[in-house]
Parts: sequence; structure tokens; C-alpha cells
Amino acid sequence: MSDTPNTPDQTEGHAENAGALPLESVGQDMTELLAKHAEVSDAYLRAKAEAENIRRRAEDEIAKARKFAVESFAESLLPVRDSLEAAIASHVAKPDTPVETVLEGVHATLRQLASALERNKVLEINPAAGTKFDPAFHQAISMVPAEQEANTVVGVLQKGYSIAERVLRPALVTVAAPK
Repeated sequence: MSDTPNTPDQTEGHAENAGALPLESVGQDMTELLAKHAEVSDAYLRAKAEAENIRRRAEDEIAKARKFAVESFAESLLPVRDSLEAAIASHVAKPDTPVETVLEGVHATLRQLASALERNKVLEINPAAGTKFDPAFHQAISMVPAEQEANTVVGVLQKGYSIAERVLRPALVTVAAPK
């Protein structure tokens, strides 16, 4: 600390210089702040517009995916249809075709269908006899007395199918009755 006391003139001058900014500096700061505000506001509006464009594009892609989701599946089934139509045309052209030949064509067509389903992740649910009954994959049609553990599959009346681990149709089964 200094030994000389402050005079009123020195104290007032010091307060004026310490707390007050020149008017020109305030105007410059205000101009800078307004420019920064305009820049941030513009960036915000651009980001908002970009987000809206991304949302619209995503909605369009989802709509297209839904519209054309079955395209691949339908395309894989077309050879099966072609084979069935060829079999009918063949029978019309040659009605005396031996049953063995027709049956051979039916088996080939069934293999085509099984291959098309497999390529599209449609899997068969065909539980073997003795498999534990699972209501998530099987539908019990009846309970029958059987020489096997209760609540196990005795026979399959109709195969079930699943796609991507979701059951399209449960397998219709008969189940062993409790003894």
C-alpha cells in the first residue's frame, strides 16, 4: 500500500476508467454479438432443414422398403409357377402322360418351392415324434394315449412355418395324453 492518501480527483477518475467502457467499444461489441447471433441462427436453420431432409428421405426409404419387400420373395416363386403352368400345358397337350412322369414333375416343382422358401428364410416347423410340445411353435389338435412321455408330440397333421424366428403358422400336432 502507498502512504499517500487518494485525493477525490484521483478516486473519481479511477472509477470512471475502471467501470465504464468507451461508447465506441460497446457499439463494436454489439455489432460483433449481432453478427455472431446471425451466424448461429443461420447454422441452426441449416441444421434444422438438414434434419428435416434426412427425416423425409428415411420416410421415403421406409415406404419403398415396405412397397418392394416382397419383390425378392415373389421373384423366387416365379419359377415354381412356371413349372406348374408347364405341367398343366403338358397334360393338356398329352393327356395320356404316365402318372409317374407327372409325379416326377410335381416332386421337382416341390423341390423348387422348398428352395425358394429356404432362400427367403421361411423355415419348416416339423417336430419329430417325442419332441416336447411347445405352444410357441405347435398347436395341439388332440391328446391321444401313447407309449411316450406326456405332453410330447405324437404326430404332425400339418407342418408349420416360421420366418426370421417368427411363427407364420404353428405345426398342427397330436400330443401324448397323461397316463
